Amino acid sequence: MSSQDIPEENLPSTQDAHGGAVTKTAGDPFADPGLPPHEPRIQDVDERAAQRSERVVAFLFLLSMLATVGFIASYVSLPVDKSIYVFPIGHISALNFALGMTLAVALFCIGAGAVHWARTLMSDVEVADERHAIAAEPDVKAKVMADFKQGAEESAFGRRKLIRNTMFGALALVPLSGVMLLRDLGPLPGTKLRKTAWSEGKMLINQNTLQPLRPEDIQVGSLTFAMPEGMKEEDHDFQQEIAKAALMIIRLQPENIKDKRELDWSADGIVAFSKICTHVGCPISLYEQQTHHVLCPCHQSTFDLSDGGRVIFGPAGHALPQLRIKVNDKGYLEAMGDFAEPVGPAYWERG
Repeated sequence: MSSQDIPEENLPSTQDAHGGAVTKTAGDPFADPGLPPHEPRIQDVDERAAQRSERVVAFLFLLSMLATVGFIASYVSLPVDKSIYVFPIGHISALNFALGMTLAVALFCIGAGAVHWARTLMSDVEVADERHAIAAEPDVKAKVMADFKQGAEESAFGRRKLIRNTMFGALALVPLSGVMLLRDLGPLPGTKLRKTAWSEGKMLINQNTLQPLRPEDIQVGSLTFAMPEGMKEEDHDFQQEIAKAALMIIRLQPENIKDKRELDWSADGIVAFSKICTHVGCPISLYEQQTHHVLCPCHQSTFDLSDGGRVIFGPAGHALPQLRIKVNDKGYLEAMGDFAEPVGPAYWERG
């Protein structure tokens, strides 16, 4: 027997949201229980409570603005290498900690302010609306616009000027955090890319033995890697400095050196060139003894070390910078200054 065959008075009943009985009609076993009656909040009936909520929301937005200003101040003022102790994490970067905390507070306060605004001041009346076809009728469109205007009025966006203005301020300042981060994407290296750890009088130290190099230590056709005197692997900035100062030393027969300046800057046929490829900065380590060519393993840029380190193949844009060297009074190889041009890949201000 189907539900249509059962008399309506014999159908089981349920309770609605108000506790009243809702009888299921034939063919409709799940009746609409209805909505509970709306209970006004204290902010709906007490303007002083509404103003208190308004001040709380405004305070959160103001706190977000201050946190954004703190983010920018931390990014500009805190050094990268400064560390602080944070329990129970331990020693961490002061800059990273400050940036993370200030940005978290700025975003949290905007979200918390918006949530508190919605829960205490915006209308909380539940409205049931039937679903309609996608192509709405003109009267439906008019109703939507009317509902939108009504919602804008009920949100008190125009009346609560303190909330509106502080929200605009918080939303306007938060994007500045991202703008400040974009600074690192721009060419602001100053003179860092033009200078390395090499200077006049610094001896060439064998990177493997950590001993000063003499001319007799370098054989014809050999490739030796060197670093400046005074640089130590345990230094906190070693990786940063060696990335610019890494040097490769090759001994050629003086008659095989084609470039006159290269010959003048050498010592007994020993030439010193930057180890950093001028394409994207990969370390060069492959040397062809017969041709005096060095090959970058990343993208196969090839340089002729007997001809000023010029590019003979590959995507590199310019020759390897040469370091002028000499033999000092103690018989050790030493630099006569820094590289004459920036090492590594090209950049906007290189010229």
